[in-house]
Amino acid sequence: MNAPVGHYQYDQIDRNFLQSRIEEFESQVQRRIDGTLTEDEFKPLRLMNGLYLQLHAYMLRIAIPYGILDSRQMRKLSDIAHRYDRDYGHFTTRQNIQFNWIRLEDTPAILRELADVDMHAIQTSGNCIRNVTSDEFAGAAADELVDPRVHAEILRQWSTLHPEFTFLPRKFKIAISGSPNDRVAARFHDIGILARPGGDGTVFRIFVGGGMGRTPIIGQEIFDAVPEDRLLATLEAIVRVYNAHGRRDNIYKARIKILVQAIGIEAYREAVEAELALMNPDHYRLTPETVAAIRARFAVPELVAPDNASEVLAQQRIADREFDLWVRSNTHEHRAPGHIIAVVSMKPAGGIPGDATSVQMKRLADLADVHSFGELRITHLQNVVLGHVRQDRLHDLWLSLREVGLASANVGLIGDIVACPGLDYCALANSRSIPIAQKLGARFGNADLQAEIGALSINISGCINACGHHHAGNIGLLGVDKRGEEFFQITLGGRTDQGAAIGSILGPALPEDDTVDAIARIVDCYLGKRTAGETFLDTLSRLGDVPFKDAAYEAV
Repeated sequence: MNAPVGHYQYDQIDRNFLQSRIEEFESQVQRRIDGTLTEDEFKPLRLMNGLYLQLHAYMLRIAIPYGILDSRQMRKLSDIAHRYDRDYGHFTTRQNIQFNWIRLEDTPAILRELADVDMHAIQTSGNCIRNVTSDEFAGAAADELVDPRVHAEILRQWSTLHPEFTFLPRKFKIAISGSPNDRVAARFHDIGILARPGGDGTVFRIFVGGGMGRTPIIGQEIFDAVPEDRLLATLEAIVRVYNAHGRRDNIYKARIKILVQAIGIEAYREAVEAELALMNPDHYRLTPETVAAIRARFAVPELVAPDNASEVLAQQRIADREFDLWVRSNTHEHRAPGHIIAVVSMKPAGGIPGDATSVQMKRLADLADVHSFGELRITHLQNVVLGHVRQDRLHDLWLSLREVGLASANVGLIGDIVACPGLDYCALANSRSIPIAQKLGARFGNADLQAEIGALSINISGCINACGHHHAGNIGLLGVDKRGEEFFQITLGGRTDQGAAIGSILGPALPEDDTVDAIARIVDCYLGKRTAGETFLDTLSRLGDVPFKDAAYEAV
């Protein structure tokens, strides 16, 4: 089988299903156009196919399961951006891509073109289990214990059009990782899963009840070591309890996090165990044969590099300081000798976080073919990863990225800003996220300055729904409306790793330009007060937020 590296290979059954789904939706679209369906009638149908009605146009959100796609798929996305949108796409915090200027009548044609490369938009919206996200370094990272992608694919198949879970009380999000270093924000998901080796195979630590939005909550451990054969049964029971008891009378109280908080984690665990006792274990058992059959649909890259690959890279770093800065911030250690993981920042100084032009997408596809077995990964931080780059070819990759404006050395630094589309597109937003992200990106755009500041994340949301994950940013910004003016509330101290924390509100919301200046003073305060080796979070933990609050509001 000529399977793509990194993700599941569709068969004819999968492709026939997509075609029948498109034909069904095409009929629904036509009925909406001719007026047979009202907008209220059409809304639940379009949402289940990833189609939103935003402020100015329709937006189509396309699924990228567990964040992985191949070069032919990226080229198709480039083509759609060029022919059906305004020549760009937007990578999201759920490892998907959105097109913001879609015409309703073009939607069936777009979905057919996506299906030609085994892609779709199913369950990228609606009150269902959304795209299952995973570690962007899966199958490549040196610190990985278990490759989570096979189980992510199993969860995708289990959750797609699940007859019980198509109309949950509210949307539902799952993330899975196989690293001890949580790169998927597992504790901020409805269900977060961390895989590790066990005595008799893979076991899964499961968190439940996390989330952001107007009530940010860190998920709690419900089970520590679920064996592989019990994984699907356990997840089925967790979601079934939520489906039965989650609130449907109040959209703001409908998430699983509210239910877990209301009854407590012990009571929720007992309800899940009671549900498991009623289920036929054989019906839900995940057998080794099933796992092996799914794994066989994934191609494994042949990782061969010259013995001197690391020496070549070291010499190139010495010879080119700008390249060296990029390597420091934008690469991660690979498990295979002579290879490295390269993160392509989609956050150029002054740019729009997560946006990519059709030309950039095409170049990324070409570079994936040359440098990473045709495989690309989309991160929940709105960047793109080439997972298997030879160290002696990394400099060539960097030079090619520079040609299309994708060589910013800022991953994990203050310029690596996460932002939702905000009021420029979204009907729910209170403020625009993009302009302030651009101003902050330009303010801190210098690579040397970013390297001096070190690890520091900024997350921006245009409203309380927190699509920009502002609660989890080291510095978070929430857009609010004050008598028709856009203001921003600042939070400090959020983080998504194994020490997950929700940022604390620093003080009153400020206008856009004042917010940019306040963040600059916060950063200056950190640089002046940190001790050797301290990160921003370290200094904040040691000093508390008082000096940062004083700095932020000194001119107010």
